[in-house]
Amino acid sequence: MTRRQHLGAGKILVLCAAVFVGSVGVRSLRAADDNSDEAKVRIGLEIAPVPLNLAHKNRALVGLGSYIVNAVIGCNGCHSAGPQSEYLLGGNPFFGQPEATNPATYLGGGRVFALTSTINIVSRNLTPDHTGLPIGGDTFEEFSETIRTGVDPDQLHANLPPPFAGTLLQVMPWPELRKLTDRDLRAIYEYLSAVPCNPNQGHVC
Repeated sequence: MTRRQHLGAGKILVLCAAVFVGSVGVRSLRAADDNSDEAKVRIGLEIAPVPLNLAHKNRALVGLGSYIVNAVIGCNGCHSAGPQSEYLLGGNPFFGQPEATNPATYLGGGRVFALTSTINIVSRNLTPDHTGLPIGGDTFEEFSETIRTGVDPDQLHANLPPPFAGTLLQVMPWPELRKLTDRDLRAIYEYLSAVPCNPNQGHVC
C-alpha cells in the first residue's frame, strides 16, 4: 500500500469514528432530553385523564405533577373507588383494552382496604373542594407535612390496634413519597389543584 493509500485509509477511519461518536452523542442527548423536566411536563399534560383548570396555576408544575401522579406513582389506583370502576367500560388495560380512565371516579377516593378482619380504611378524595384547594381544602404546607411525616391530620385511624400506629396514615406509601423533592411535592399539589372537583365522600364542589 502506498503512502497516499495509507493516508486515504486513515482519513476514512477518522471520518467513521467522528460519525460514530456524533451519533452516540445525539442518542445520548435524546436520552437526556427524554428525562428532562420539559419532556415530563409535556407528557404529563398529554396523559392527564381529565380536563385541567390551568387558570392562575403554574403550567409547568401542573404538567410535572401529572407526570408524577399518573405515570410514576399511579395515585388513582388507590384513590378511586376501586378496580371495578377505575376504568371506563372497555377501557381496562389489564384486560388488553385501550386505557380509558373513568373521570367520574378519578382521584375521588372511596376504595376500601381491609386492614384487619374488623377495620377497614377508605382512601380519601384528593380533588379540590369548593375552596379550590385539593384533598378537601389542604394548604400546601399541610399537604407537605402529611407526606413528610405520615401523621394523619384527621386521625381517622386512632382506633387501630397494635402494632399499628394510629396517628399515622396506613396503606398510603408516605415512607417512599416523603423522599421526593420539595419541587416534586409542589408539582403534585399544583396538579391536584387543577383537576376537577369530585363530589365523592361528601366533597362540596
